[in-house]
Amino acid sequence: MAPQQYRKPPQAPPKFTATPSSLIEDTKRLIARSRGVQDSVVEDVTFNSASFKNTVLAMATDDNKMAIESHIIGFYQAVSTDQALRDASTEAEKLLDDFGIESSMREDVYKVVDAAFKKGEKLDPESQRLLEKDHKSYIRNGLGVPAGPKRDRFKEIKKRLSDISIVFQKNLNEENGGLWFTPEELEGVPEDVVSGLEKGEGENQGKVKLSFKYPDLFPTLKYAKSAGVRKKLFISNENKCNQNIPLFREAVILRDEAARILGYPNHAAFRIEDKMAKTPKTVDDFLGDLRSRLAPGGLDEIKKLKELKEKDLADRGEEKAYDGHYYLWDHRYYDTLLLEQQYSLDQQKIAEYFPLQTTIRGMLHIFEELFGLVFVEITGEERDRIAETGKGSDIVWHADVQVFSVWDDEGEGNGFVGYLYLDLFPRPGKYGHAANFNLQPGYIDENGKRRYPATALVCNFSKPTPKKPSLLKHDEVVTLFHELGHGIHDLVSRTTYSRFHGTSTVRDFVEAPSQMLENWCWTTSQLRSLSKHYSYLSPEYRSAYESSSSDASKPSEHMPDDLIENIIKTRHVNDALFNLRQLHFGIFDMTVHEATNHADIEKLEISETYNRLRKEISKLDGPEALGESYTWGNGQATFGHLIGGYDAGYYGYLSSQVYSADMFYSVFKSNPMNGTEGRRYRHTVLERGGSQDEMQTLEDFLGRKPSTEAFYKELGLN
Repeated sequence: MAPQQYRKPPQAPPKFTATPSSLIEDTKRLIARSRGVQDSVVEDVTFNSASFKNTVLAMATDDNKMAIESHIIGFYQAVSTDQALRDASTEAEKLLDDFGIESSMREDVYKVVDAAFKKGEKLDPESQRLLEKDHKSYIRNGLGVPAGPKRDRFKEIKKRLSDISIVFQKNLNEENGGLWFTPEELEGVPEDVVSGLEKGEGENQGKVKLSFKYPDLFPTLKYAKSAGVRKKLFISNENKCNQNIPLFREAVILRDEAARILGYPNHAAFRIEDKMAKTPKTVDDFLGDLRSRLAPGGLDEIKKLKELKEKDLADRGEEKAYDGHYYLWDHRYYDTLLLEQQYSLDQQKIAEYFPLQTTIRGMLHIFEELFGLVFVEITGEERDRIAETGKGSDIVWHADVQVFSVWDDEGEGNGFVGYLYLDLFPRPGKYGHAANFNLQPGYIDENGKRRYPATALVCNFSKPTPKKPSLLKHDEVVTLFHELGHGIHDLVSRTTYSRFHGTSTVRDFVEAPSQMLENWCWTTSQLRSLSKHYSYLSPEYRSAYESSSSDASKPSEHMPDDLIENIIKTRHVNDALFNLRQLHFGIFDMTVHEATNHADIEKLEISETYNRLRKEISKLDGPEALGESYTWGNGQATFGHLIGGYDAGYYGYLSSQVYSADMFYSVFKSNPMNGTEGRRYRHTVLERGGSQDEMQTLEDFLGRKPSTEAFYKELGLN
């Protein structure tokens, strides 16, 4: 039971009681209210009387209220087990998006906002930023184009792009394909993976179904000894959502057309203009420089991996199978084998020390110490007590979901912070990757009262079994810490307007806070504190471990120092290849959004470009090395980032590392658990959200302009 001072949050958690019909009704109600606010601004405000308060502030207040409901309305499509509810959520999001486009192109509203903008009132910095951003967004949404066919076409494109985005992600969420293999074909794949697979019937009798979900896909690519199985799985995964191929193509063509209507040379110029990079040239130069620095290291890494592959095949009596190539479907397997053989890094052994729930508690404890927070899990009757309806099941969307109330500790004032939700296991129809979703933003309402945020971590880790809890590989620990980092950013943000809350920053900064926190997963003291061997969690687990382990010695409770040392030593093993993979994504993204003219993008062979660039940048061979054309796969059709907001922005995953490395090395490297600096980071960086220029936020924290030195040093590229 929660301590007394944490048992009465001042705000109830959100409710998840929607039905398909209520989602649509609520959406129409929100739209009608918002349209009414905009109509009132136009009807009640003259150009002479226009001010920030009676135009932008009036609409921002409505935006705040809308976000409290609209984020959850759209969230159901990512997590609900009910197909009808997911479909209604998708339909509702389309209604909201269409209304958003209509609102952003209301010339009558823009004229009064423009009048308020030109008044030059003295405003607080966040309100001034809101006024400037809102004013500029009308121009960027087509109101700088004279009324007529071109503007109408722009609006038509915006609506179609919204539809494409929704359908594209829905196809990914609901993808449920897979391949049938015999257990013998899956030799090498961990038994706890194979035993959990769906068993075949009829023509698939004696086989198991391997899905394309992460808990099936990655262990198979890492451990299956059969290159044929890995190849089949890899290629099938690249083609698992081919209904998205025409949608991706249509999206990049329409984006280019829309940018040219607005007077930009291409979509990248339009998108990057209001980011930290400002111009595509800055991005291209950064990616090109990094590519040329990483390329020699990538070739060296491939040379060593080829030697390992040749030796491995020879040891298995399969010398003739070695053809001098290192394939895409080889990489996870031989990367894992290299770590095991040359660095004594047994990922299965490491996972025994990272039971999911213990690791989460350890991570939350780190955030408590660093940022002055307290996390209180809400279970059983406590859920009933704080639920608005009195029913605890109403505050979660699925029985597996955990919910925490989050508070400031005593030193930070014991105040309420918000709610954190964890939805950790795969299920049909669920979002298939790892991500943080804002459910309700924080802001200050029209009465000066703070509204508290709610945020959800949605992941897909392997499910617990009677013999073992869910166990995390070290890379999954890093992923969890990264996404929790977004969640913390979302929780501790304290902005006036929901527009700037939490992770609502420019895309080429938003990953930096989470990337910085990943460093805690590579620190000796933190790895030790996060770890606990699963056999210590219960007598049942102890018994199951002892009966399955060939090692007669009792495992230590926490991860031994030599294993921790081995993990840390391997941080940058095959790092060039990892970053060249990221460069492939970033350069492909820029290539399809930076056409010289519209005819070029219309005739661009997108699948061929995706696969050719991967070969040229990463140097790993695909089926093209076996005589097939570059159209063998359609990875872009599975690339949700480029349809879901990271278009002409994927480079941000790499450029954010410049800022994250600088912050960590400058402030935390010498003492990662320095609570004074942690709280300064919370208040200077995380709390600000997007309420001020992100470069200013960095300079405030670092005391200077950011530098690339730590980034290149970390990559061994001085």
